[in-house]
Amino acid sequence: MHDWRNSFLGVFFGALAGIVFGLGGFYLTRIESTHAMGPVIFILVPFAAGFVITLVSRGIERVSAAAVLAAVTVLSFMILARMESPLCVVLVLPVLFCAIMCGVTVGYVFLKFIARRDPRNPLFMPAVILSMPLLILAGHRVELKTLVHPRQEIVTTTIHLAADPATVWSELRSFDSLHGEKPWLMHFGLPVPQRCAMVGTGVGAKRTCYFDQGYIEETVTEWSPPNTMQLAIDRTNLPGRHWLEFETARYDLHPETGGTSLTRGTTIVSNLYPAWYWRRFERWGVSSEHAYIFSDLARRSPPPSSTP
Repeated sequence: MHDWRNSFLGVFFGALAGIVFGLGGFYLTRIESTHAMGPVIFILVPFAAGFVITLVSRGIERVSAAAVLAAVTVLSFMILARMESPLCVVLVLPVLFCAIMCGVTVGYVFLKFIARRDPRNPLFMPAVILSMPLLILAGHRVELKTLVHPRQEIVTTTIHLAADPATVWSELRSFDSLHGEKPWLMHFGLPVPQRCAMVGTGVGAKRTCYFDQGYIEETVTEWSPPNTMQLAIDRTNLPGRHWLEFETARYDLHPETGGTSLTRGTTIVSNLYPAWYWRRFERWGVSSEHAYIFSDLARRSPPPSSTP
């Protein structure tokens, strides 16, 4: 009974420490008015959480249970509070897992070779634990100097449609519903476009595209039917997108044999780092949105009438 009680308390307080450091580290790095999220939030915060969990829980079974419980609690809270989408959480899991494991490893090394040297000092361990928030804050202050310029990316996708440009143009302006083939990511939390409504025509016209989790408001900035339409993104209301902004959407239509070549280009601004990890996921997500819209356009676009 005594061992069971010690194990329970070790897991409970270890998980509690991990939750405090996970959520506290997230909010601590959001003090500044920036949307950037870099190595501090993705690496240093989970590293510190793993390190502290090890110091509090001790014992591989208790540390493992506490780490899993803390991670599940923090990530579930962020999803339920609409701070992040389930898909974003899934994509960041590999990085968080590696960072937590590094923190656990360093914690065990610390316990074995450093903490045991002065076991009689009751303030030593609390001082080490309390130094972690200072480390996170210091790392964030250093990181702010390097994350001042968001990354701009342009994602383009081209499709051949068996319809003339005028027909495709008419379908692009607005549509009451979308029933395309859903890409894989849309089954795991990527927002699904549902319909778009345009008010007015020409430069200055307003278009709103509705998703299953929000909407995007746009203004036409270039209008050359049936060849070019460009829209500036005025407002984005989608969950977990404070780190990613949409700047423009552009459609280019070119007649070709048997129909129309349609190119959709989306300009995004990302505040996620490191870029080598996040760029591929950002482009994958935007390309998936393009593919869904294109599959619906292909379904709704009849082939051009033949001339006898």
